[in-house]
Amino acid sequence: MQKWALILGASSGFGGASAVALAQNGYNIFGIHLDRQVTMPSVNQIVKKIEKTNQKAVFFNINAADSIKRNDVLDEIRETLTGKDNPKINVLIHSLAFGTLKPYISKNPNNCISPAQMQMTLDVMAHSLVYWTQGLVQRDLLALGGRIFGLTSAGSHTVIPSYGAVSAAKASLEAHIRQLAVELGVMKVTANAILAGVTDTPALRKIPGNEKMIHSAQMKNPQNRLTTPEDVAKAIILLCDEKADWISGNVLGVDGGEYIVNFIGEKALQPIK
Repeated sequence: MQKWALILGASSGFGGASAVALAQNGYNIFGIHLDRQVTMPSVNQIVKKIEKTNQKAVFFNINAADSIKRNDVLDEIRETLTGKDNPKINVLIHSLAFGTLKPYISKNPNNCISPAQMQMTLDVMAHSLVYWTQGLVQRDLLALGGRIFGLTSAGSHTVIPSYGAVSAAKASLEAHIRQLAVELGVMKVTANAILAGVTDTPALRKIPGNEKMIHSAQMKNPQNRLTTPEDVAKAIILLCDEKADWISGNVLGVDGGEYIVNFIGEKALQPIK
């Protein structure tokens, strides 16, 4: 039977790397992304890499938080999967990185986050996971024993300048993952949040002070390098194995030990002499 993955945020970073890795492991890919013409070449490169594995790549350039677009795409997915053996979605990945990076407090209302920006950030980066999952279940598209992953960050429990709304979204995403793990347990579906180490992605580059974050992570990480999207993709492949069917409702670190180091100075691990 054909295996399918649905990736929200499939055009770059963790979503793009996971799309390619899953294709290399026998999954066809439905990719949801929002890109302008200037970034479409990178999207096309991901599609080509998927197709080189002889798997199907069906990508939709839409706003994943738009309820009308979401339902249209889910209906199209149902039509695509109708047929022999009635394949379903085996893996759902939420890797949407689009939110407002502003402080909460300023005497000038234009310099701090607005209610609309707060709502948009949480809707895109957290609540949309619930709505896409609801849509799959209500259309009988989520496979028994399926896997759900949400990409979180250290911002879910720490403070980063101008990252407050995204921090709230990441904390909400982790809460949604826990709830889905329990409510979908009867379907033997697992749900886990992946907490990656600092990774040089387009999303990271938009955070004020990202250069300091990158330097700090390089100094702290015991393996003396940043996490890569491919590191996260490999972890997701491992968790898709049937042997991981009892791992659910967790926040799982994929960081090479970075977050257990709480000092910055000399590199965390010097060469062994």
